[in-house]
This record gives sequence, structure tokens and C-alpha cells, in this order.
Amino acid sequence: MSHIVIAQPADIPAWLDLAWEVEPLFGPMVDEPGFHKALHKNIARGTAFCIREADGPPGAPLVGGLLFSPKPPIYTIGWLAVTQSYQRQGIGRRLVEYAIGLVHAPAELVVTTFGSDHPGGEPARCFYEKLGFHAAEPAPHGPEGGSRQIFRRSFR
Repeated sequence: MSHIVIAQPADIPAWLDLAWEVEPLFGPMVDEPGFHKALHKNIARGTAFCIREADGPPGAPLVGGLLFSPKPPIYTIGWLAVTQSYQRQGIGRRLVEYAIGLVHAPAELVVTTFGSDHPGGEPARCFYEKLGFHAAEPAPHGPEGGSRQIFRRSFR
């Protein structure tokens, strides 16, 4: 089983490959300066977590990745993606559980995911619900124009 590691600058091309793969669902990222800024910021502060294929070295292809923002008492999952060939194998769950392990109660973990009317978004919504998150307020639409919703999980 591959290990979760803190992403290194050498992983940036692999992150961009993963982002490119999920762009049809998430919307544009690879050519967006804001995504690059968030990725670089998270890598620099040690809050970009990833699983590399076959536990490879920095720069190896990614199986999945998560960007995390710890601002107690609010913690945020800013981005989570798993490459299609590894979906439904527990990779996303492991990454989110890793982030949950970094939360210090009392706190709240927040993630923005697809709205209920977003085509293809139901699996993500169910995924977060199974991990104890609850649908909350609507969020601004995604870059592809689809609806988004905040999901929250409280820690007491």
C-alpha cells in the first residue's frame, strides 16, 4: 500500500498531470495562475499531501493529492483528486482521513464540492457524507460553471 507523503517541488509536474486529468469534471486548472499559486503555497508550507504511484520518489506519477489549509478552528480541504485508474480503491478516503488526523478539536473541517444538480457530482457528495460531512450552504459556481456546495464536519 502506497504511503501518504508531503509533496515536494519535484512533484509539481505530476500534480499538474493529475489536475489535467480531472479538468473535465472540475473545470480549468492547469492553465490557471490561481491553481498554480495554491499548489506552490501548499507545497511550500507542507500542506500538499499526495500518494505517489508505487511509493515512487518525488516527481513520480501521483495516485491522488489533497491540498489542506489549517487555520484553527477552521480547517479546509481545498482540493482533492484521485487518478481515474485508482478511484474506488480507498485513496481519497485515506487522504481525507489523513487531513482529519491533523484537525485539533474543537474545530470544523470544510470542503467545497459539487452541488446536487451538478452532473457527475453525486459520487463526491456521497463520499463526503460517508466520511461524516454534512451539506451546508451553497458556494460560488465552479470554473466550469457548475454548482458547488459547502460540506462541513464538526469536531467537538
